[in-house]
Amino acid sequence: MDDQYLDEFIRESEEAITELNNSLLALESDPDDREAMDAIFRTAHTLKGNFGAMGFDDASDLAHAIEDLLDEMREGSMAVTPEIMDLVFAGVDRIEAIVGEIEDHGESSIDTDEMVAEIRATIDDGSANADATESVETADAGRDAGIEASAFADADLPAEYDALVGAHVELGDSSMPGVDGMLVLEAIREAFDLVATAPDESAIEDGEFEGGFDLLVDAGGPAAVEDRLDETPKIAASTVANLTADLDGGSGSVGGPDSVDEIKSVRVDVDQLDDLHGQVEQLVTSRIKLRRAVAEGDLDGASENLNELDKVTASLQNTVMDMRLIPLRKIVGKFPRLVRDLSREQDKEVDFAIEGEGIELDRTILTEISDPLMHILRNAVDHGIEPPAEREAEGKPREGHIELRATRERDHVIIEVEDDGRGLDVDAIREKAVAQGVRSAEELETMDDAEVYDLIFHPGFTTTEEVTNVSGRGVGMNVVHDTVTQLDGLVSVDSTPGEGTTVSLRLPVTMAIVRVLFVKVGDEQYGVPLKNVDEISRKNGVKTVDGRTVIEHDGDIYPIIDLAEAFDVPDARTNGDGMLVRIRESERKVALACDEVNTQEEVVVKPLEGILSGTKGLSGTAVLGDGNIIHILDVVTL
Repeated sequence: MDDQYLDEFIRESEEAITELNNSLLALESDPDDREAMDAIFRTAHTLKGNFGAMGFDDASDLAHAIEDLLDEMREGSMAVTPEIMDLVFAGVDRIEAIVGEIEDHGESSIDTDEMVAEIRATIDDGSANADATESVETADAGRDAGIEASAFADADLPAEYDALVGAHVELGDSSMPGVDGMLVLEAIREAFDLVATAPDESAIEDGEFEGGFDLLVDAGGPAAVEDRLDETPKIAASTVANLTADLDGGSGSVGGPDSVDEIKSVRVDVDQLDDLHGQVEQLVTSRIKLRRAVAEGDLDGASENLNELDKVTASLQNTVMDMRLIPLRKIVGKFPRLVRDLSREQDKEVDFAIEGEGIELDRTILTEISDPLMHILRNAVDHGIEPPAEREAEGKPREGHIELRATRERDHVIIEVEDDGRGLDVDAIREKAVAQGVRSAEELETMDDAEVYDLIFHPGFTTTEEVTNVSGRGVGMNVVHDTVTQLDGLVSVDSTPGEGTTVSLRLPVTMAIVRVLFVKVGDEQYGVPLKNVDEISRKNGVKTVDGRTVIEHDGDIYPIIDLAEAFDVPDARTNGDGMLVRIRESERKVALACDEVNTQEEVVVKPLEGILSGTKGLSGTAVLGDGNIIHILDVVTL
């Protein structure tokens, strides 16, 4: 199988699963939401078709069973009950697991027979116990009126469709049946896609039909077509029926959006491509002018052309960085289902809202913050939101509320997760901090509540006595802190006991271009992100405290990290000479010892890959103008 097609299939399937989950949540909240039901049916149909087209028959059978169950619900033969919704969600989870195996191994060994049988049995039980419903009557009426799928067997079906609806139309007494028939076709075309007619359209136009004619319409469902026909004059009687199952040969639609959780591809606006093309043209023109000036020995002209080239490359850089921006909705699509499942597991009632999902971030940043945001949401459900009975006893609504919102502030994006739960217990945090050796009682006495709240980001720290599947191991919030910090962001927490907690992430919109300070150690050169640097000084006033070399600044002690020792650099100075680069206290309270401090420059940072990925003290590499490669330091993990 072609890897390109497989990657495309995986991207489409993952996006479809996210859409399906969110539409199911909307239907669970409002069983009468027709739009959600149609979206669910359409997406399930797409999944079935995609699996079938790629040869994953077991998954296609499961998707087909889910589609049939949804069709029973859509037509009113079965009610939208919690039990049926749980079954549908379980089926979707199984499909998601299959897609995951296909992505990892190119195939799946997950058995679907048992789940397919359970879904089919549910359909049979529901149909056997159902009263005569409107959808059944409509289908029977359609058959009585002669709506047969075979009439459209030779129709050129569209590659993608919502639902294929058959309609039988009978006109009243008319002296011009051809004209009246064309008026009916025109009315249908104004609202839907008219796929085919029986007899063909020319026969209808000539009035060559007896007892009416049949239509095949691509519409959201039979009800919409029936409403349209009721509004159309000249029609004496009409019946409609859903013919999707009869006409669908199993291939379905092979379409869908282009995205994936790992965000390996992006969509680019045409205007951005036009800008990029124009800037490349300017770049070529500037290069030609510069070469001519150099060849002619025109230094003034060369200088002017270099300035022009600098402006063009800066503009090009901005355009390319904008093309890397992706809306937040690409990662938050799965969060409603996450909150729903967690709240049901803990018998809690939670309303979850997302605001600002159109805010854009760099592709790399967006991918990295997905897990931290899930950690925060898990904590909000597990620790924050109280059980319904407890909330009522405190005078709160039974249903808790969690909101994820994003806003843009110049070159940064603020993402906040706020809940209206019990809030953080500052006294419990203080007690645990002492018990776990995170802080001494004396240190805690000097800390205000905001500083105490920040202790939840300490590795291994937790106030939860019971370890659950959700939390309690003290591994969540420190991961949030470390990830956000590595992305050059900040994370903070604010809480009011009894009212709730807000966790805020402040992230740069983009991170690829960084201004660094070049430092030299022996023959090696490193880059220190300039935003991390507080002060540069000569290596004077160094002292030893508890066996460690330190410097004192404004009464504070800063441990010294010798870069020569940290990276085992030979030929570094050992006579005490050199320079110190003191790091901003907000990042890490240390000073870096090096031989020389050189210039500052903007560089394009490329993350470390392969076996170098995750190397402590290094965040990436950059290629300099002379072709040399330098390492960019990560001052937090150094």
